[in-house]
Parts: sequence; C-alpha cells; structure tokens
Amino acid sequence: MTSISIKAVDIYHPEKSENNDYYIEYFKKKGRDITSFLEFMGRKERYFIDNKHENSITMAIEASKRVLKKAQLAGEDIDLIIFSTQVPEKTFPTNVMYVHNAIGGKHSAIALDMNVNCAGMTTAVDMASRYLSSNPYMKRALVVGSDYLSLLANPDEEISFANFGDASSAVILENTADDNTGFIDAIYDIDSDNRNNIQYPEMGLSRSITEKIDGQGIKWLPFDGSMILPATYEMIETLLKRNHLKIDDINGFCLSQFALSNILKVQEHFEIPSEKIIYVGDEYGYTGTSSPFIALYEGIESGQIRRGDYVLFWTVGGGHELIAMLFKY
Repeated sequence: MTSISIKAVDIYHPEKSENNDYYIEYFKKKGRDITSFLEFMGRKERYFIDNKHENSITMAIEASKRVLKKAQLAGEDIDLIIFSTQVPEKTFPTNVMYVHNAIGGKHSAIALDMNVNCAGMTTAVDMASRYLSSNPYMKRALVVGSDYLSLLANPDEEISFANFGDASSAVILENTADDNTGFIDAIYDIDSDNRNNIQYPEMGLSRSITEKIDGQGIKWLPFDGSMILPATYEMIETLLKRNHLKIDDINGFCLSQFALSNILKVQEHFEIPSEKIIYVGDEYGYTGTSSPFIALYEGIESGQIRRGDYVLFWTVGGGHELIAMLFKY
C-alpha cells in the first residue's frame, strides 16, 4: 500500500516589511486607534511587495524553485502542478503556465489554477493527494499557494490594509511506499449564505469592465468571525473520530493565521498545549492561501514538527468554506 507524503515544503516572501507602528500612526491620522485590533489579530510584522517586478506569479515561481532544490528534484520530476491563488496575475493564460515554464516542467504534466480563496492551498493538497493515490502513473505533485493580498487591501480599512501580508509557499507531495507518513483525510463545511461578506471586485468583473468601475480594494462587510468556530469544533472532532485519533495524538496544529483570537479559542476548546500550536501571523501578517503551509514550514524549521508527527491543518475561505485536513508528516 502506498502513501502520499509531504516530501518538502518551502516559502518565499518579499524583502520589504513593516511593523505595527506604521499602521497605528497611519490610522491615527484618520482619527482611529487600531492598537487593540492589531493585538486581537495577533499582528507585529508583515512582508509586502513594494515594487513593480513582483506579484503572485513571481512569488510562486521562487517558492517552487526553492522547494524543488530542497527536495533535490527538477521540474521534469513533477506530474501534477496546482497553483492556488485568489489574486491571479492573469486570467489568460492560467497562472500555473508561468510556474511550469520557469521550473522546466514536462509536457505530460497536468497543470491547473485553483481558487478557493484562503482555503485554496489546503484544498489543493487534499485534491492532489487523492489524485496521486488513485493514479498509478503519477508519482509527484507540486502545490504552490501565492497571494499578493496587499494589492487588494483597502487603505481605509484596517481589516485588510493593516492585516495582510504577501507571501508564497510550495509543497511537494510524493507517492511513497513508506506507510509511516502521508495524507490521512480531510473534511469540509460550507455556508454560502455568507457569500457577500467579502467581495472583490465588489460589482463583479463584468460590470467593472463594461461600466469602467475602478476596483479600489476589497469590500469587507463587518461580521463576527467567530461564527465559524462551532462548525470548526465539530469538523475537527469528526475528522479525528473517523480516523481513530484523539486531540492528544496531534503533534502540530497548522491553523489559519487570519486571527490569533480564533486560534486561541480553538486551543482553549480542545485544551491544546501551546507548544503544539504553530503561530506565524505575528511575523508574516495574514498571507491568505499559503498561511497554514507557512506555519508548517516554520514548525519543521523550528523542530516543533518532526517526521512521523500527526499534523492537523485548518483554514477558512470566504463565503465561507472551511477545511480541516490530517497528515502524518
């Protein structure tokens, strides 16, 4: 029996960074004190693009090259490439075409873009794992998540402007005979009643083009983000139960880095020791689709996550769509 293991993971972020002082002063000039908000979200630093040469594609290419080098592989070794982004640089051609070309991908590879908003990369890893396990002719997949979120940030709203960071993460999945590691399972919860809470472009692409409406940042309606927590608790409990695991069996929790407050509530609900929680939102800001895998990268680099450890991923996409996923790293 084969397993779909995580062979390697790596990241890329721009050089430019800014700490909370900049954003506190920025909004103070608008008559607002966002100090408590930044504490609630768990922000300290964030990286962002400040030049015309970088975007979601360039970050994805760099993360992909780094993870291939780490895994000692070449582009021709990859059978499936999935590019997850909610800030695509192109609609024609697919963004993944640029990654495929940059890494020297082979002609027989499957390559596609995926957008499940912030849940995209985790969903892509789930889908790639299941596809690899069912196709005997495929050995490896490259999944890369990359969001240029600061591009869409609304300069009048702290929820995006002071919260977002730009970054990419890439992971290589491999079909292996080692049954001590590998993909285990994933579970979803969707509530499309919330589909209009976060929108870009606000009026839709068709009206934005035909009516020449400028898209000036994400439209973000105020809503209680903690509304996703009851479903989250139930998902995690169901996922663990059907795979004969307990919360204590999980060695690393790579959760959405959107809000530290939600991570702390999950931690409190399940009584998770702090050393098992991987939190990177204070360094990277909120990076969207890549955030659980930047947490994985940092967990591995710090030694918090080791080979053979059970890892639980959880994140949320706008709308909302939740995913929880189990791996044995």
